[in-house]
Amino acid sequence: MLRNVLLSFIPVFVAVDAIGVLPILSSLTAGLDAKQKNRIILQSMLTAACLAVGFIFLGKAVFRLLGITLGDFMIAGGAILFCLAIIDIVNPVKRRRMPADDLGVVPLGTPLIAGPAVLTTSMLAVSEYGLVPTVISVLANILLAGLIFRFSLMLIGILGEAGAKAMSKVASLLLAAIAVMLIRKGLTSFVAPA
Repeated sequence: MLRNVLLSFIPVFVAVDAIGVLPILSSLTAGLDAKQKNRIILQSMLTAACLAVGFIFLGKAVFRLLGITLGDFMIAGGAILFCLAIIDIVNPVKRRRMPADDLGVVPLGTPLIAGPAVLTTSMLAVSEYGLVPTVISVLANILLAGLIFRFSLMLIGILGEAGAKAMSKVASLLLAAIAVMLIRKGLTSFVAPA
């Protein structure tokens, strides 16, 4: 089970891309005191956890209702992940907005922490590694993202804004590779002998 938790942890970690979100977090929370920042971080973690875990549990039922196979989802999810990775590589500037009461929910909780990449990756990880290991890895990644956000000023100081952007590019390249693997596995599921 520990092996499956670790195997599902890695693609979810790449999809969350907490290091890549650091410059956005720092610009969105500039001028806020520590108490406000901590409240926003907690709010973002709770939102991401509820959304990701809810999708893990309800995703299969939605698939059955719509007649979607796992191969269909792998191909579609891989295509979306690939597009998101390419967009992030080509245009790393994500839309920013002024802080508000719901900043932890949108844009931090979703789509920055639990966006399409995390939802797709976690749903596919359930089929590859099982429900319990995937839920554990998703929650561990969200907790790790919260810790990274909590120490964001120190991490930005160490990495620098350029370093954080470089780490985000590497994560995007890994996400593109995972996307290609998902498409390959999805196509293989259609041509595999019955």
